[in-house]
Amino acid sequence: MSEQNTYPEGCLFVVATPIGNLGDMPARAREALALADVIAAEDTRHSGVLLKHLGLSKPLVSLHEHNEQQVLPGLIKRLQAGERVALISDAGTPLISDPGYLLVCAARDAGLELRTLPGPCAAIAALAVAGLPSDRFVFEGFLPNKASARKRRLAELLPETRSLLLYESSHRIADTVADIASVMGGERRLCLARELTKLHEQSLRASATEMQAWLAADDNRRRGEFVLVLEGAPAAVAGDTYPVTLDEILRELVRVMSPAQAAKVATRLTGAPRNKVYERALALHPGP
Repeated sequence: MSEQNTYPEGCLFVVATPIGNLGDMPARAREALALADVIAAEDTRHSGVLLKHLGLSKPLVSLHEHNEQQVLPGLIKRLQAGERVALISDAGTPLISDPGYLLVCAARDAGLELRTLPGPCAAIAALAVAGLPSDRFVFEGFLPNKASARKRRLAELLPETRSLLLYESSHRIADTVADIASVMGGERRLCLARELTKLHEQSLRASATEMQAWLAADDNRRRGEFVLVLEGAPAAVAGDTYPVTLDEILRELVRVMSPAQAAKVATRLTGAPRNKVYERALALHPGP
């Protein structure tokens, strides 16, 4: 394939970059950055370090969650004028809990060329070493910051049978694991992957209760960037019976969410009529 076809003019390149170890920079990704007329970067200071490492000097445009709507018209005009624009995030694959979605959509809407330069992604890297089912999975990104909203979201995910992939920060990791144990049960298995590809990389598979104790035992274990891979809920098997009543399910759910949200989750778990479930949720809700 010719360079012209691989890196055409007037094309948006979505470029994956290393998540930690700069040695993981894909060769084609470097080629795309070298040919780009401008690079849209989440943090131009951070990306400047990467470009220096690669021996490249390119114009950088800041594109992040707070300015993407304002910046993208100018980038679309540059693409329409025949320039090559590369999109990168601070680390990993753009758009995966990172900016770029609006730019990609705008380029599609404008009928422009797009190319993907695949490479590192923290979520997939963690899944590969988790030792948990990887044939079917769901990427959830970051859970809500506030404890009440985080518990509600975990309760909504309770019946999910696929493995769950989550990102988390250092100052919330302990609380998030505690909430997983509280809402999903202390026996739920998960893999915690920390500082992937970096000097202090760690990964551990354990139950939620065991993971709480592991994090509490050493402050250093709560530092860095985290990916959590959660084991999915066990799939219902025909003929199986479980000694849990509708009221028992609802009593647990209404502690962390509204009656309407609790009814939605309980209906998915039990298959009971939604109206009946909602009535019971209202009756069991402890109130404000």
